[in-house]
Amino acid sequence: MPHFRIERRHLKEARWPVAGVDEAGRGPLAGPVAVAAVILDPANLPRGLDDSKKLDETERERLYAIIMKKALCVSVALVSAREIDAVNIRQATLGGMRRALEGLSIRPAHALIDGNDVPKGLCCGAEFIIKGDGISFSIAAASIVAKVTRDRLMTRLALHYPHYGFDRHAGYATKAHLAALAAHGPCPYHRLSFSPLKPAVTEVSALDLFGDA
Repeated sequence: MPHFRIERRHLKEARWPVAGVDEAGRGPLAGPVAVAAVILDPANLPRGLDDSKKLDETERERLYAIIMKKALCVSVALVSAREIDAVNIRQATLGGMRRALEGLSIRPAHALIDGNDVPKGLCCGAEFIIKGDGISFSIAAASIVAKVTRDRLMTRLALHYPHYGFDRHAGYATKAHLAALAAHGPCPYHRLSFSPLKPAVTEVSALDLFGDA
């Protein structure tokens, strides 16, 4: 289970506040990546935090409300499908991490980032923690905030684009989503640089260049 020992070590060494950073939505074919940064209160830690992928929707929603109430500050950056297409998923996610940290109302002294990558040009020192959402309380909190934020957004998108079923699969490449793409083509929130959408972009580009003669 996640713990707060890493954060307390930084606190003891006068590196405080410490923000946890995590993202949701790197893999889907549609929708943004949501990146959350969370600074928890050492004197008022939420109970039951864990990697959001290990929690069901009801538990994520419950913990989200507790995190938003107890955390010292929370910031979420949304990275659009167009930005992902323009710079690639890795660079777009790293950019989202920078924006999420910069968006905190309290400037962090250090960041704990889930994964194996640290963005350049951060507003504070940072370290990555592989599978950090199962190790650090702060990263686990960020993973829950990012996941709930993104899932809610995809549910709203489903109201505008009901053919795709975004409220059921959150943009991932399920059989139903692929079938909807085959029937209706992509919407403005699809990532056109992702396979299987990318071949369709190449074909359209060729028609634009040479016409249909």
